[in-house]
Amino acid sequence: MWPPDRVIIAPANESEHDAVRHAQRALRLIPTGDMDEPTKSALRGVQNLFRLPVTGVLDRPTAEVLDKLRHPALRGEGS
Repeated sequence: MWPPDRVIIAPANESEHDAVRHAQRALRLIPTGDMDEPTKSALRGVQNLFRLPVTGVLDRPTAEVLDKLRHPALRGEGS
């Protein structure tokens, strides 16, 4: 599910774990699928940089910014 259709604080199913892994790849983190502290911290940094609400959670606006940071061939890709 990319971009996520709801806020992901802690992944509740495999689809949400996949979305978190997708974000982690865009953030150049190890793609564990868990909302660990490095992921939350990196999300807060991106949110601050792009003047989004700094929450450290994965939401649609943050996902859309992450897509812009990825190589064009990988944008919107679910893996």
